Amino acid sequence: MPMTTQQALVKVPAVTLGFWLIKVLATTLGETGGDAVSMSMNLGYLVSSAIFLMVFVAAVYWQIRAAEFQATRYWIAIIASTTVGTTIADFCTRSLGIGYAGGSALLLTLLAVSILAWYFTLGRVDVGSVNTPSAETFYWVTIMMSQTLGTALGDWVADTEGLGYLAAAEIFGGLMLLLLALYKFTAVSRTLLFWAAFVLTRPLGAVVGDWLDKPIANGGLDLSRYGASITLISAIVVLLVLLPQRAAVRAH
Repeated sequence: MPMTTQQALVKVPAVTLGFWLIKVLATTLGETGGDAVSMSMNLGYLVSSAIFLMVFVAAVYWQIRAAEFQATRYWIAIIASTTVGTTIADFCTRSLGIGYAGGSALLLTLLAVSILAWYFTLGRVDVGSVNTPSAETFYWVTIMMSQTLGTALGDWVADTEGLGYLAAAEIFGGLMLLLLALYKFTAVSRTLLFWAAFVLTRPLGAVVGDWLDKPIANGGLDLSRYGASITLISAIVVLLVLLPQRAAVRAH
């Protein structure tokens, strides 16, 4: 179906089941990809964060420059946001020495500041309002903050609380199902539910990514981070082909 003029002005995808499936895979890729650079290549969290931040800024600039929604540009920017989120979260929680609880609190504060600044500047923070360069800028800053917070939350639950990766994945998966029930059966703000789900998919992907590549002694499968990352990229490409993304409808 041809894209309408209203849809073309919104350069982020409609929120569908396909969107969430690809988002979880992208966040898992962010974990394995981020760890591959910071740990496997032994570059450290600070250098890796600087590298991924430059990639993220370039990807967002490329996305904002587009005249209309393009799925490839969008998901490249999402993957860039989740890899930089991985290394920044690890830097905050490990290198700064404030721990997962302190890191999560700091990142939650930054996410709240981002959303509030967006709201008070433009008046709304829903996906359908992302149709100007200013809204896109706020959107992508908020995306990066949510990805970073999600990484810290995933590590906090899986490692600090000693639950392990699979148990942590069950917890975050259960919370996603709770949000789905709230969406289906209540009148809770759809915007609030979207951002809550967006944050929660990140720790879900983070713990799954850790489960794939962490040592068996630590509860992981000890798979190659490079191999896991390539597999996840392939899966994302397949889903983008099988489940084409369409632009969100412009908010009025």
